[in-house]
Amino acid sequence: MLRIHFADNRQSPVWLADERFTLGSDRANRLVISDAGVAPFHAELILENRFYYLTDLGTPGGTYVNDEKIGERYQIRSGDRVRLGALELEIVDPAKVGAKVAAAPRWLLQVVKGENQGHKYHITGSMTFGRSVKCELCFSDAELSRRHAEFYLKGDVLEVKDLASANGLLVNREKVTTAVLQPGDQIQLGNTTLLVIGPKVSAPEIVDEDATVFVRAADLPVPSQPKPARPRPATPNPLHAAAMAPAEAAARTENPGRSGSRLGWLLGALALAVVAGIVAQRLV
Repeated sequence: MLRIHFADNRQSPVWLADERFTLGSDRANRLVISDAGVAPFHAELILENRFYYLTDLGTPGGTYVNDEKIGERYQIRSGDRVRLGALELEIVDPAKVGAKVAAAPRWLLQVVKGENQGHKYHITGSMTFGRSVKCELCFSDAELSRRHAEFYLKGDVLEVKDLASANGLLVNREKVTTAVLQPGDQIQLGNTTLLVIGPKVSAPEIVDEDATVFVRAADLPVPSQPKPARPRPATPNPLHAAAMAPAEAAARTENPGRSGSRLGWLLGALALAVVAGIVAQRLV
């Protein structure tokens, strides 16, 4: 069974499961394509004897396979590229490109409000979003800048970045310049709102290089309380003692009271001794 892949990854691949598969801008088609240049009923694919045949339904712009305009019952094969207006589709046989299918994109953006509401777009690598036809995700929303935002994958993590747009970028109603996206996030760009669909992954924290970083200072040891110094006995100063000796001698001279009393006692004792000697001689 073949599948139709969108060259711009605007939505998930579609299986060719019906025997009759129609393509066009009318809602009655099996694959609805609302791009400019696509007729209401543009082309149809018919399955006969395990082969698919593509027929243009008389459209003004025509239907092309590998850049060749076709008419009725053109047999298509895996690897063919089909163009309707400006939209390019690729016919893929998963059995022949198993490795490629296994590595299919895991992140999608679904339009929940605005142009192409309900459509899903696969995100592969880096994809710009805006009004310019050079954007991988081109919308005609007048509120969008020509290059409004960029979606890009870092490993298995999806991020979005505002490209200096006039009306800005909102993720979950919060204006941002860049953000790591998680499944369930809603992104508003102009009048278009997108729902993020993808795997639950743990993303590394984004570090603001301009933010002030506070570093804990090294813990310094608490200074110990100094022990009180013991008073040291004063060492006598010989010069001071020599200076004090004359002063003390002078003080004794100036205060003769005590010295005079001692001298009087000595003189009295001597007088008594002399008197006792005289008395003793006379008795003899």
